[in-house]
Amino acid sequence: MPHSMGFLERPAAGLAFLGRNGTNAVAISILLGIALPPLGALVRPYFPETVFLLLCLAFLRVDPAALRAQLARPKLLIAAASWTMLLVPVLAGLAFTALDLAGRTPALLLALMFNVVAPPVFSSPALAVLMGLNAAITLALLLSCVVLTPFVAPALIAAFVGPAVAISPAALGLRLMLMLAGAACVAAAVRAVAGRKWVERQGERIDGLNVIMLFLFAVALMGDVATTTLARPLFVLALLALATAMTFGLSLLTALVFARAGLRTALPLAHAAGSRNTGLMLAAAAGQVPDLVWLYVALIQIPIYAVPLLARPLLRRLSTAS
Repeated sequence: MPHSMGFLERPAAGLAFLGRNGTNAVAISILLGIALPPLGALVRPYFPETVFLLLCLAFLRVDPAALRAQLARPKLLIAAASWTMLLVPVLAGLAFTALDLAGRTPALLLALMFNVVAPPVFSSPALAVLMGLNAAITLALLLSCVVLTPFVAPALIAAFVGPAVAISPAALGLRLMLMLAGAACVAAAVRAVAGRKWVERQGERIDGLNVIMLFLFAVALMGDVATTTLARPLFVLALLALATAMTFGLSLLTALVFARAGLRTALPLAHAAGSRNTGLMLAAAAGQVPDLVWLYVALIQIPIYAVPLLARPLLRRLSTAS
């Protein structure tokens, strides 16, 4: 028995170590994904399953008490969710229509619409903690957006992309609903069987599993990045610049919109609105999208996970100054 316990304790300790160093591990995963294209080719067919497991782990880490505390401010939450999931996509869609992206480059239009209709990344509460922001309001906004996504995202895709790309909004909405509801049910079942205290004790190990799944996620996305960069370096740099501008631009605009609510509220909402779960949209589309969409979703992971590393020192200075 002691031998078997020791055998189990080692991987558990390894998972806990990964969980404690999640942000650095994810950054390394992105680099490894770029450096290991053959592995990406093996993992990519299982991309939807990888995203589903990430959703299960994310729902498992939801703290019901912290969520209930934020629900006591429903007006702010409704305003933030409406801005993130309705106003931003509509304004962006109108801008894309004015630029005639549907006629010029429908694949880029789909990539950008996936960007603006997606909910915040599921790691946004954890990233908010890393930056010293209010993670509870980030979590409340995240779950509100998740509830809206299966209904709002397909309708907006249909309205602004339309027949420009062969993707069924109804099928997209159904897959989103099944993935999100299924993951929530799996997490609820684990909590019911194992108990809340057990789940809380396993927090670091769950985060470690999350890092492993994020590695597979990154490898599947990044598989073609190196090859495409070598073949079309200026194109990849331009697309990365666009993805970075979208991430930081949405964050800045949201911070300005909610500035009157105070920095403690505006900054976490800004981070959540700028860092979107485009991988979820890609998985819901079953990966049946143009190669440019795959590339855009891969490249936007770089600014998403660079934001905490860049913002953390600045936020510390602001905190010290105040």
